[in-house]
Amino acid sequence: MLRVGPVLRRPVSGFSRRWLSGTAEEKDLVVIGGGPGGYAAAIRAGQLGLKVSCIEKRGTLGGTCLNVGCIPSKALLHSSHLFEAARTTHAAHGVIVDNVTFDLSAMMGHKEKSVQGLTQGIEGLFKKNKVEYVKGAGQIVSSGEVRVTGEHAGSLKTKNILIATGSEVTPLPTVPIDEETIVSSTGALSLKEVPKRMVVIGGGVIGLELGSVWRRLGSTVTVIEFLDRIVPGVDTEIASEFQRTLKKQGIKFQMKTKVVGSEKRSDGTVVLTVEPAQGGNQTTVEADVVLVAIGRRPHTEGLGLEAVGIEMDDKRRIKTNKDFRTNVPNIYAIGDVIAGPMLAHKAEDEALVAAEIIAGKGGAHIDYNCIPGVIYTEPEVATVGKTEDQLKEAKIAYNKGTFPFKANSRARTNDVKGDVATGMVKVLADKETDRILGVHIVGPNAGELIAEAVLAMEYGASSEDIGRTSHAHPTLSEALREAAMATYDKPIHF
Repeated sequence: MLRVGPVLRRPVSGFSRRWLSGTAEEKDLVVIGGGPGGYAAAIRAGQLGLKVSCIEKRGTLGGTCLNVGCIPSKALLHSSHLFEAARTTHAAHGVIVDNVTFDLSAMMGHKEKSVQGLTQGIEGLFKKNKVEYVKGAGQIVSSGEVRVTGEHAGSLKTKNILIATGSEVTPLPTVPIDEETIVSSTGALSLKEVPKRMVVIGGGVIGLELGSVWRRLGSTVTVIEFLDRIVPGVDTEIASEFQRTLKKQGIKFQMKTKVVGSEKRSDGTVVLTVEPAQGGNQTTVEADVVLVAIGRRPHTEGLGLEAVGIEMDDKRRIKTNKDFRTNVPNIYAIGDVIAGPMLAHKAEDEALVAAEIIAGKGGAHIDYNCIPGVIYTEPEVATVGKTEDQLKEAKIAYNKGTFPFKANSRARTNDVKGDVATGMVKVLADKETDRILGVHIVGPNAGELIAEAVLAMEYGASSEDIGRTSHAHPTLSEALREAAMATYDKPIHF
């Protein structure tokens, strides 16, 4: 074996000195990106017997979702919810806690511990499935070679390449992010103190989740949204109910408003200049922290895509066919870098199918109409399938059934001051066949309840199928059953 010097005598994680010397065997698959799509594809390919390397430049696996997205935000959402519940509703349940306070550093410590445990778990799964973990940035040289810069610099020869590099924060030129007083979601997850005033630019999922965290901990939160509604893409009736609840909780909204400028003052505060979305007189809004949450964009820079001729659309998403193949032979792409919703579970679904196709086991199909979306506020919002707006626009005849959680016995027993028995379940079904077309929920545990609706839609169920399926009593899931009953006939409890 060629020895290059003492620096190579300590094997790096998952790597051999043979690879570093440039004589490693050809891989069956090199995955660029170690997020939910990339690591899942690498593990599945390893399970199928392929020789796999996964390149990740962050230094930890899990991508945005696990490190600075889905997972840490849910940790803070849960911790802040516990604090608010102890402060506002525990006494009505007979649980008396005086002088309730919180320790922000302890909350952040719990968040970091959760993230660390899960990232280390993925490394363990890589070892279990013989996936080589390459720390560095990958750049495609050709359809059979990826160059790596960084800790594990070198070159990998491969039969196939899978691009799974995810997405990044969409910047707002008029409000440049410094991750201190003007923050992205990354900075908003690591604030060192609770700001007195927080302005969230963007009324989408990320902004409302993180705005909810800091409101519960004491911030006065104002959401500035360009459109006339929040959470675009969510069923309008559900979104309206959701916004009413958030207003009751204390979040303020400035709708149909655009931010045209920002100024950071010497005292650490920020002044935003805003005006009506359609133009008009300008006003100012002051904040101690501004969260820019106007969306995300595919992370496709620096991958060498143009050099090898990979086609992209006008949003710089990689074009693929139904098998996730690009126009370049043996190069595939999944997740946030291709068309479709930017969701971790969508990327993972695509990862499993793509890995099986690359391994010659292909044939699985993803029904994108059956991919759920969830907003993890309180109450939660969960949706799957077509919205009522979409059905109207497409002129599809449908039946609609709704059921409020205030009529659900489990929600009522858990409820104090309307904190649980709020919101509703909405079922939409084809008027002629009764096949379920969409299910939309705003209310307690919506993110868990939606799974039943997803499974029903995957198997082409009717609303009557759900309505005539036994649901344990008392459970929140009975609200879905009653909404289904209201779709094809009438509910019992409302």
